[in-house]
Amino acid sequence: MYADRANLASARQAVELWAAEIARNPQAFDAAWKLARADYWLGGHTPEAERRRFLEQGIDAGQKASKLQFNRPEGHFWTAANMGALADSFGLRQGLKYRKEIKDELETVLRIAPLFGDRSADRALGRWYFKVPSLFGGSHKLAEQHLRASIAAKPTSTASHYFLGELLVEDGRKVEARTELQAVLDAPLDPDWTPEDNDFKEKAKKLLSTLK
Repeated sequence: MYADRANLASARQAVELWAAEIARNPQAFDAAWKLARADYWLGGHTPEAERRRFLEQGIDAGQKASKLQFNRPEGHFWTAANMGALADSFGLRQGLKYRKEIKDELETVLRIAPLFGDRSADRALGRWYFKVPSLFGGSHKLAEQHLRASIAAKPTSTASHYFLGELLVEDGRKVEARTELQAVLDAPLDPDWTPEDNDFKEKAKKLLSTLK
């Protein structure tokens, strides 16, 4: 059902089943982190009125997974992902609320499993350093370093190339930005992440069209 998450009805069913498994067995680590991952997807794709509920549920599920197995990366990563989406979608107050926790969770992933998800924590930290104002610790230089580390681990990552492209656009480095955005369009679809790849390809196409 999660593999068919582009169909939101399937993703909702996956969430219901994992939530039921946790209710039956509070020690179900895999169900907890997979629930957090599915909540993150729904928190970015369901109607606006539902998104906060899924993201908050995703934070709770991710934190449960982290408590069950602290030295596994999944709970930490998906907790940070849901917090980041909540911060991104619901304004400055949410961003400030979760700023430190997001960074702490991602740095925990880098300590315990730096290669997790083809350096997904580097990709997310790159996004963190890009989105957070410099007054609160943001840095385009550090953002670029982390994003390039994630690209080195997975050269076909649509997410990493797109996030780097956005940063380069904001920094006025349009030629480099076009290269990164074209890399998104040229990347093959990853069988495990096809819905996300399609999302980033669409975003890259739109952003490329604005560059003159």
